[in-house]
Amino acid sequence: MTHQPVYLETFKNGLLQEKIKQAYCLVEECRLCPRKCGVNRLEDKKGVCKTGRNAMISSYNAHFGEEAPLVGRSGSGTIFFTNCNLLCNFCQNYDISHEGHGREVTNEELAEMMLLLQSRGCHNINFVTPSHVVPQILSALELAIEKGLSVPLIYNTGGYDNVETLNLLEEVFDIYMPDFKFWDSEIANKICNAPDYPEVARKAVAEMHRQVGDLKIDNNGIAQHGLLIRHLVLPEGLAGTREIARFIADKISSNTYVNIMPQYRPCGKSYEMEELSNFLTQKEYNDAVEFAKEEGLWRLDR
Repeated sequence: MTHQPVYLETFKNGLLQEKIKQAYCLVEECRLCPRKCGVNRLEDKKGVCKTGRNAMISSYNAHFGEEAPLVGRSGSGTIFFTNCNLLCNFCQNYDISHEGHGREVTNEELAEMMLLLQSRGCHNINFVTPSHVVPQILSALELAIEKGLSVPLIYNTGGYDNVETLNLLEEVFDIYMPDFKFWDSEIANKICNAPDYPEVARKAVAEMHRQVGDLKIDNNGIAQHGLLIRHLVLPEGLAGTREIARFIADKISSNTYVNIMPQYRPCGKSYEMEELSNFLTQKEYNDAVEFAKEEGLWRLDR
């Protein structure tokens, strides 16, 4: 039986409209994310994420570079939002996240992007860096549902998310795909000026798993519902891979689908930190994978 995205029932019973109202209330004195800048984004004022009333988009396309269960044969329908609430100094999309390359779009335009990606056969709609534009996504979703959207949604986030905001997304997103970037608060402070990141990410990942559970994949190998965690291995053990793996296995689920990623390279302002100035070595990556296995994780993306 084909999986029906959870948002269809949420729309049908009228809860989506209520979620939209509550989300826009969060940006009147913005507390959408843990930065809690307090600016009125409805008046187009901007805080850390440099985003006002409307979302900004850098690109949208059928993407084939994601995890296999998301890509399938027809690709993941990715929508890349401009700007970011976390702002890691090594970001590989520095021009998008830090420098704001992209264009402002209305909710109607965002809805049309979703429908176009679905029409091209994409297995899902994959919102990349969505934490600072939740109200816009929910509003666009309502419009897209009215015109026939019916594929699962992916919340593809850096993991710096308020539980209060995530509560609004329950029964809206079928798939959560957070990063779990750093275990140590001092490292998080140096890299993205967010010493609370480890604590925030732990709470966020737990809430996501409460909502959707372990990742479920259909007979065609396509993800339908659940949690998928990404972890980028950093040079010199800066990410705290073993501790993160232990937390996931012990506190979330040993059945969690995890992608331990080897593609770190110095980008953006990473050269300002000596430890981040080097490429990741093969040994560092191999060790990280072994740490994850030793701590009890077995559903590791290949």
